[in-house]
Amino acid sequence: MAAPAATAGSSWFQRFLLPGFAFKAVVIGGGYATGRELAEFFLPSGPWGGLAAMLLAMLLWSVICAATFAFARAVGAFDYRSFFEKLLGRGWILFEIAYVLFVTLILAVFGAAAGEIGSAVFGLPSIAGTISLAALIALFATFGNSSVEGLFKYVSFLLYGVYALFMVLALSSFGDLIVARFAIPTPTDGWALGGLTYASYNVVGAVVILPVVRHMTSQRDAIVSGLIAGPLAMVPAVLFFIAMIAFYPGIINETLPSDFMLQKLELPIFHLLFQLMIFAALLESGAGSVHAINERIDAALKARRGQSLSNRARGAIAGALLIGCMFIADRFGLVALIASGYRALAYIFLATYVVPLLTLGLYRLIRSHFAHKKQALQSAAQGNPS
Repeated sequence: MAAPAATAGSSWFQRFLLPGFAFKAVVIGGGYATGRELAEFFLPSGPWGGLAAMLLAMLLWSVICAATFAFARAVGAFDYRSFFEKLLGRGWILFEIAYVLFVTLILAVFGAAAGEIGSAVFGLPSIAGTISLAALIALFATFGNSSVEGLFKYVSFLLYGVYALFMVLALSSFGDLIVARFAIPTPTDGWALGGLTYASYNVVGAVVILPVVRHMTSQRDAIVSGLIAGPLAMVPAVLFFIAMIAFYPGIINETLPSDFMLQKLELPIFHLLFQLMIFAALLESGAGSVHAINERIDAALKARRGQSLSNRARGAIAGALLIGCMFIADRFGLVALIASGYRALAYIFLATYVVPLLTLGLYRLIRSHFAHKKQALQSAAQGNPS
């Protein structure tokens, strides 16, 4: 496997931080941003068990992101279809099917979450928030890489800032409750399974964001940026989870844990800011997922016809995807979508992505590395007979 030539003009931000911001953008989604996923997968294991599960998920994300970026760069695969053709051969279609199901589910979750936010904050019908989100996702997806990467960058600054402020306010308002809940012995059963399940269906974000790999100039960039991606994606979740512990275990049953806690803070302006941040997080997640499909189609179009996907076509594809998915959102609702759909996808992605990558993919990377070293030593020996 020969790595592609170094990308000229890539900045330090694009090489090391953009991949983590992009990965965070995909995984934060409707459930993480609202706290619903955290309540579903981590709170049942209690305060300490939940934190252990989150740290396990973060470690898995870092390792798999690093392996994914390194393999993608080694084989020159900057969209998910090319990646899985190199990894699975003809079996790439298995991942394609799973990914279409994943996008359908997460866009439905995003739509349901946007509808809940519109209802909770502005008193609007849920369909209003759903339609607004769909229109903005289609708009950003229409203009390709530069538009989506800019969204990842600026929404990330907003998100980290708001989560940090939220943690400060939460500690000052109900810090005593948080400390008290952590001091109470609670069962930690199932924490490893919770962390593994959560990591497994979310780690697909690493292949969703493969277009950013083109900025990396070496395999070192790929590995370092991958290892950084785990903490960048998980730190806001940990902060949010710690704040949620103040109302454990009752908060497990809240549809929007974020809105529940914001009401407890009794700060209307920050309440509005936080919900707008969640909406922005839904937007970047949805745009990233739809953009991955556009890039996959664009790569296939270039290979077959030698032409790129037009902005109009990108917008049309995004619109078609979103209309169907938002209908599912309106039909089933947020809690049901997260509880029933994500666990099944976790097992599918373990089988079609994680296991092949960490076995066959790593074997090929290691073999390629030693082959290059051997070739370099032979070249040096021929050039210097002594």
